Amino acid sequence: LKLLYEAFTQGKESPLSELQIQYADFAAWQRQYLSGKRLDELLLYWREKLANAPSLLELPTDSPRPLVQTFKGNYINFEIDAKLTKALSGLSKKSRGTLFMSLYAAFAILLSKYSSKEDIIIGSPIANRNRSQIEPLIGFFVNTLALRAKISGKDNFTQLLEQVKKTTLEAYDHQDLPFEKLVDELNIERSSGYNPLVQVMFALQNAEETGDFELPGLKLSYLESEHNIAKFDLTLDMYEIEDRIRARFEYKTDLFDKSTIERMTGHYKMLLKSIAKNPGRKISELEMLTQEERHKILVEFNDTKADYPKDKCIHELFEEQVEKTPDAVAVVF
Repeated sequence: LKLLYEAFTQGKESPLSELQIQYADFAAWQRQYLSGKRLDELLLYWREKLANAPSLLELPTDSPRPLVQTFKGNYINFEIDAKLTKALSGLSKKSRGTLFMSLYAAFAILLSKYSSKEDIIIGSPIANRNRSQIEPLIGFFVNTLALRAKISGKDNFTQLLEQVKKTTLEAYDHQDLPFEKLVDELNIERSSGYNPLVQVMFALQNAEETGDFELPGLKLSYLESEHNIAKFDLTLDMYEIEDRIRARFEYKTDLFDKSTIERMTGHYKMLLKSIAKNPGRKISELEMLTQEERHKILVEFNDTKADYPKDKCIHELFEEQVEKTPDAVAVVF
């Protein structure tokens, strides 16, 4: 846009080189490519990878899931500081993985702890521009990869990261199958209440922010727009900005209260700190509670001290209560 605008205002020809192909050429190529042997190979891989996969990730919600999705949403922004980002990047390199893999694995652990499930599927968008001819094209190429993680409390984070690395690299090698085609081929039972196969998304963006920029006679700046839509139950978008990570939790307001997502954000950050501190620790032992929550659970919730007569037995106190409230429920089990 900047190059074209500058050329236009100066009466010059477009400085951009001619495109080798157009979007329609890509669409025609994809239709031809995804047929016959290659299509069979892709379908075989994804069928095996997603065999007996859960159709719904049942996270605890604040409200019952509506029969029909409304896609009403909201979001919460948070940040991973420079020190923790550096520690996580170092851990990723040491494991010969990427920061995406570490952050994804930690998110999978969070969802596993919340849902009490060990089989977790998280969707992740991929640019799908893996051929040089389509890199300069304007057009929508993004595909969704259904990344599956098996979480065992007996394993440590390093072991899970190895699993995630293998799963992710394999998925990249088989990224050409459109997500919609995959869902159709798997014959997944559809529901109007949730998205098929993937209800939670995760993405890490490492493209540089454009920020403010100037054109001849114009200065443009980013304007934050109102955001009240959520395509998925939960989406965690993360952005590498200089030495830290900015993040956004997008959520469906039909399912979750803002306070729940704020609490989830705190749990995710605590989990990342626990992982960075000791990646060899068992997943079941990784800490998730903040100091405030730990104090509330161990101290405040257990503050049940009550005065009672020291000269009477329990059965005598019980008899007195019976006389005071004879119609009240005595015991609930």
